[in-house]
Amino acid sequence: MIPIKPVLSVLSPQGANGRLSVLLFHRVQAKPDEIFPGEVDAQQFDEILGWVKNWCNVLPLDEAVNRLKTGSLPARAAAITFDDGYADNHDVALPILQRHGLKATFFVATGFLNGGRMWNDTVIEAIRHAPQNNLDLRTLDGFQNSGATQWRLDSPIQRRNAIAAIIGHIKYEHPQRREALANAVAYCSRAALPLNLMMRDEQVRSLHRAGMQIGAHTHTHPILAMLDAQTTHDEILRSKVELESLIDQPVSLFAYPNGRPKLDYTAENTTVVRRLGFAAAVSTATGVADGNSDFLQIPRFTPWDRTRTRFGLRLAANLVAKRQSIQ
Repeated sequence: MIPIKPVLSVLSPQGANGRLSVLLFHRVQAKPDEIFPGEVDAQQFDEILGWVKNWCNVLPLDEAVNRLKTGSLPARAAAITFDDGYADNHDVALPILQRHGLKATFFVATGFLNGGRMWNDTVIEAIRHAPQNNLDLRTLDGFQNSGATQWRLDSPIQRRNAIAAIIGHIKYEHPQRREALANAVAYCSRAALPLNLMMRDEQVRSLHRAGMQIGAHTHTHPILAMLDAQTTHDEILRSKVELESLIDQPVSLFAYPNGRPKLDYTAENTTVVRRLGFAAAVSTATGVADGNSDFLQIPRFTPWDRTRTRFGLRLAANLVAKRQSIQ
């Protein structure tokens, strides 16, 4: 067995040369998903936390950023984050985090709380629950020349392929058109869609009471690079204000939706984040943060490997990966 911890100690020392690994999760479902078998479920999340707790010094994200700024990080420093605000973050992930004695930061898109649903989940659940074994989108405006108009849905793999193609086709449409196209797909599927995918207000408060951190993630999860400055400001501020009202505490952390530098957010977007008073913001670029990082572009990633050794080696490799940013 490869000794992961000593490797991480060399690559992520304490003090002024410290490096911060930030892990990113979205959903942690109670059981494996037959359509997305690679997604993290409760059993795997429990295993991952066991590995990470053994190898790393896991800190709350705000503390980790402050210690990075002052050059006082412990060796093998790490933080755990979640994006979007799924209900299973509270119902499934929280008890596992508590069992391991670990803290995480949950970035919440406030527009989907209390029965809302993100556009991509509208597509996913429409295909997942479609009662028929085929889907024909040839009559939908915006799909005629897409190459993603007719699908067989006889198996989980076929449904996964349809979901990937449809989401890929509409992902970078204007937010309002994207929402309309997702709803049109749902209408064609004739599926009954769930209304409990995202957290309720009380679940957000419960996370906060449990010692977890709450961060802003915009209101409706748009691609910020596609928005004008005022809309960007309003999206970010509304999320911040609504979350501060929910938990009765300042919200100082932000996550860019989708989060890829240049493609999903721009230098102008980071300027808005700075002006709104956020202490730190996270992206989905690979790599780790160090003392020279832009603290409004902290990288995040999660190894996707299923085995302990491969997960650990990829975590180590990320410590030396070239950092990406908009600069």
